[in-house]
Amino acid sequence: MSGGTQVAILETGIMGSAVARNLLRAGMAVHVWNRTPSRAEPLTRDGAQVAGSPAAAARGAEFLITLLPDGSVIEEVVGKDVLGALASGGVWLQMSTVGVEGCERLGQLAAESDVAYVDAPVLGTRQPAEEGKLVVLASGPEDLRERCRPIFEAIGSRTLWLGPAGMGSRLKLVTNNWIAGFLGALAETLALAEAIGVDPARFFEAIEGGPLDAPFARVKGRMMLGRSFDPSFTLKLALKDARLILDAAEAGGQRLKITEVVKSRYEEAIAMGHGEEDMSALFLAVAADRR
Repeated sequence: MSGGTQVAILETGIMGSAVARNLLRAGMAVHVWNRTPSRAEPLTRDGAQVAGSPAAAARGAEFLITLLPDGSVIEEVVGKDVLGALASGGVWLQMSTVGVEGCERLGQLAAESDVAYVDAPVLGTRQPAEEGKLVVLASGPEDLRERCRPIFEAIGSRTLWLGPAGMGSRLKLVTNNWIAGFLGALAETLALAEAIGVDPARFFEAIEGGPLDAPFARVKGRMMLGRSFDPSFTLKLALKDARLILDAAEAGGQRLKITEVVKSRYEEAIAMGHGEEDMSALFLAVAADRR
């Protein structure tokens, strides 16, 4: 690698591609790898180098960023050959949502290779990722905070440092639980409006500008009412996250009945064939219950 700060990114989906482009705009040298190589190729137009293997992408990198879909896939992809390829003192920034146990397993993998590990999942979907406005939930060694700052500032509008590695993943689950509950309530609210003859636009008019209003509700509500679900975060990933939330809750001794229902709605919508569509497509499962 040559140029500015050397960064390797493993997986270039919606989030990975946006992160790569923002790091390139910040003058960093970025190597990328994707399990489907053709999906990484468009990034060459932005200046990224596409590697043929994870280890090749990581070779000489100061930072390794993982944005693969779940902890099991990351464990399959990131082995000692990948971590050993990093530059001396290289840092692994693990940005996927992997849950509490997944974070612990990956942290152990880093420790076995003597690589510094920062647990740093992000809040935000396609648009904030593309605009460099993610919120980074960082946790890890305090002495890495300043080293990581340029990376996080290039991709996000705000970084929260939360303590030892693992606290970022925990807060991400808490936040994702709020999103799941919000989305499920929004779907039922709009389905109720349709069922009893209320124009859903009147609902949004009623909450406009007040404490009940939220941009998230308007974005996802438009998708639901238009039955158009161009993905910014897919149903399959939302289901994965719901399972991680429920696993963590069980380990903590807490029952989450609302989240259990939302999870079932995700499963129903996926069974209807909408797994690769936006998570707001759970509305179709709710609406299908109308008699």
